[in-house]
Amino acid sequence: MIPSDVTLDTLEAMSPNTMVEHLGIEYTAVGTDYITARMPVDHRTHQPFGLLHGGASVALAETLGSVAANLVVNSSQQYCVGLDINANHVKSARSGYVYGTTRPLHVGRKTHVWEIRIENEEQELISISRITMAVIDRK
Repeated sequence: MIPSDVTLDTLEAMSPNTMVEHLGIEYTAVGTDYITARMPVDHRTHQPFGLLHGGASVALAETLGSVAANLVVNSSQQYCVGLDINANHVKSARSGYVYGTTRPLHVGRKTHVWEIRIENEEQELISISRITMAVIDRK
């Protein structure tokens, strides 16, 4: 599904001058059906009470799902955009890193659905998201 020639360097090359760079998101693994990235829990991603901001978790989730969806379509003919995203935040984090991994639930001709699990360094679930991507034909 995810092309075998996609590397961490391929993914990192998409990050400069984006929210990904601003939040300190770094890709850590890529496989045929998943992408994993880590994000620091620090001043860039905290809410006012010192906890990981739910919006930062959603930004990590949307980044992973969106990148993955765009990698599995023929980019000369199609591109993917977010249609809907939801998140359940189940545990807080104050420091360290969180790791998000996206995997496909459905890859269709016009829509994709990707699940993103975000865990802390102890592999405890922090947040779980699902993103629906619209597949758009280029004109």
